[in-house]
Amino acid sequence: MTLSKLALVSLCALAAALPSCSKKSAEPPRGAAVVLALDWVPEPEFGGFYAARELGAFGRQGLDVEIRGGGAGAPVVQLVAAGQVQFGIAGADEVITARARGADVVPIYATFQTSPQGIMAHAARGYKTLGEVLKSGTLAIEPGVAYSAFLKKKYGGFGATLVPYDGGVARFMTDPALAQQCFVTAEPLAAKKKGGDPQVFLVADEGYNPYAAVVIVKKSTLTDHPDWVKGFVTAAREGWTSYLATPAPTNAVMQKLNPSMDAETFASAAAAEKVLTESADTTAHGLGAMTRARWETLGNQLADLSLVLKAPPVDDYFVALP
Repeated sequence: MTLSKLALVSLCALAAALPSCSKKSAEPPRGAAVVLALDWVPEPEFGGFYAARELGAFGRQGLDVEIRGGGAGAPVVQLVAAGQVQFGIAGADEVITARARGADVVPIYATFQTSPQGIMAHAARGYKTLGEVLKSGTLAIEPGVAYSAFLKKKYGGFGATLVPYDGGVARFMTDPALAQQCFVTAEPLAAKKKGGDPQVFLVADEGYNPYAAVVIVKKSTLTDHPDWVKGFVTAAREGWTSYLATPAPTNAVMQKLNPSMDAETFASAAAAEKVLTESADTTAHGLGAMTRARWETLGNQLADLSLVLKAPPVDDYFVALP
């Protein structure tokens, strides 16, 4: 073999060993590693996804899923839209807002059929409705979030004195006049454990009920790799079915990743979220099911609140999966 031919063979071998620079081949093929980016730290709200991984459900669908924990301000939508991760977790209102701004993300699975977002007050105050809570005392809430804008418009403003929500329940435990935002699977449980008397009012009961813990992908992933999407949804349903029935094994796995939450709280949160993941739609179509009507309603609500200039066309991003 001549030197020139030997060099050519060596170059070909090197090229075969290196990953292709093309956009198409940069995406992992079926069976290769993909990433699910969470918008918060490992907690029961993600239990079914961890269960799917631990049970091998993802693997049986040809997917090797790495689950990456997030935190406050985690840019999950941006990561998915940019193609830096294949799957991500976001709120439904985030999805619509991102779509209105041109982000290429679409929802494929809605974990929570009833939003766990709520306002908790001290039961000793004797409130009968959320409207009463918002009229007096002190309210710790993020002013820029969609549900806050919805409540403000519905009740004509807040009579309560607004203060920033700083996370946790420390202030709630020491201020009997304080009400605060919460997830029904988190802060109320923490307050009860500390001897508090939280009374929770679900925002969903007020007429604002976006899907929560929604799995999103790039639209190109949905069209170019439908097997990934179908496999992920199938595995997620298996994982969530198992987790809701027997959460303890998966909770033990997540607690090692998030030791700040104790085993008792993990168990309580898992029990509290079961009813939130089920609906008439999930009974008919399986866990994670979504409807066009609910996405359309949410888009119209966000437009009415001027949080988007115009609701993006539902059919541009919503696809009913089998």
